[in-house]
Amino acid sequence: MSQNRSDVPISREDIKNKLGDLQGEALDQVGEAKSQLVAVAAGVAVAVLVVVFLLGRRGGKRSSAIIEVRRS
Repeated sequence: MSQNRSDVPISREDIKNKLGDLQGEALDQVGEAKSQLVAVAAGVAVAVLVVVFLLGRRGGKRSSAIIEVRRS
């Protein structure tokens, strides 16, 4: 059994204020993490596009046909 450290009863307002503080802190952390996540996602998207471009360019060079035109 746990004992309260003080004999002062906890009111509904105390709980409401504490939960509001926790929610505010959580929303701040989510906002910071969201902006970092967007930046990382943008970087990854650019990297993927560059890799796909280079692979497509290499494949195009390897499988392109050389056409010789002869005029008679």
